[in-house]
Amino acid sequence: MERVLKKCRIRTQLVRECMAECLGVYIMILFGCGSVAQVTTTQDKKGQYLSINLGFALGTTFGVLVSGGVSGAHLNPAVSLSMSFLGRLPWTKLPFYVFFQVLGAFLAAATVGLQYYDAIRSYGGGKLTVTGPTATAGIFSTYPADYLSLCGGIVDQVIGTAALLVCVLALGDRRNCSPPGLEAVLVGAAVLVIGVSMGSNSGYALNPARDFGPRLFTYIGGWGVDVFKAGGGWWWVPLVSTCVGALLGTLIYELLIEVHHPQSPSELEALAQEALEGNAGLQLDGVVPGCTKPKLVLHQTL
Repeated sequence: MERVLKKCRIRTQLVRECMAECLGVYIMILFGCGSVAQVTTTQDKKGQYLSINLGFALGTTFGVLVSGGVSGAHLNPAVSLSMSFLGRLPWTKLPFYVFFQVLGAFLAAATVGLQYYDAIRSYGGGKLTVTGPTATAGIFSTYPADYLSLCGGIVDQVIGTAALLVCVLALGDRRNCSPPGLEAVLVGAAVLVIGVSMGSNSGYALNPARDFGPRLFTYIGGWGVDVFKAGGGWWWVPLVSTCVGALLGTLIYELLIEVHHPQSPSELEALAQEALEGNAGLQLDGVVPGCTKPKLVLHQTL
C-alpha cells in the first residue's frame, strides 16, 4: 500500500496547495451546511441556531487543520484576494485558489444534499423550494431576511467580512500576541462570534466560495433558477461585498496595527547588511584601476 501511495505523490507545489484548499473548504462546508440541514429538516428538534454557529465554527477549525500546513488554509476567496494585495500570495495563484475553493464548497453541498435527500424531500412536501415556509435552498446558501434592503445587505456583508479579516490577520501576526498552535481554534472562534452577533440579517456568508459553490449545486440539483432570483437577485451580494469587506478589514489592520510594529532584530540586521554593502560599493567607486591610491570621488548624499 505504501508503494502505491508513493506513486500517487504530487510534487508540484501549486497542485498540492489547490487540493488542500479544496479539501479544507469541503470539510468546512460539510459540517456547516450539514448542521443547517439537520436543524432545518427536524424543525429545530435536533439543534437550533447555535448548532449552526458551532457547525460552521468547528468546520472552519478542522478545515484549517486539514489544509493549513500545505496552502495556508485561506478557505475563502476574499482571504486569498487580501493575501494577494499584501504580497503574500502571488497573483498568478489567485485564480487557481478561488476555483478549487468553489469546487470544494460545491462538492460538500452535493454531499449534504445526498446525505439529507430524503429529509429534505419530506420537509418540503416532495418539492425543492427556494422561498416559503418549507424552503430548503437556505440549507446551502444565504438569503436575506424579508426586512433587509439591498444596501443594508451590502453593509452587513462588508462589516462582517472586515471583522473576520481583522481577526485572521491578528492571528497570523507573529509580532502581535497570537498564541502559537491555537490559530485554527481561534479562527473558528472568530467565525462563531460573527455568527452569534451578525447572522440574523442574511446568514453571515463572509465567503464567496461558501455561498456560490452551494448555490450552484442547488441550481443544478433541482431548485432551479430561483436560487439566483430570490431576495431581489441577492446572489451577487455575498460575492462582491465579502471581497470589499475583506480588503477593508485588511486595510484597517495594516494601517492601525501592523505597520506600526517596531522592526524585528532580523529586519534590523538585514538593513545593517544592506547599509554595509552600500558603503562597500561607494568605496569601490573611488578606486581607479592601475592606481595605488584611490581617486577622490564625491557622492551626493540625500
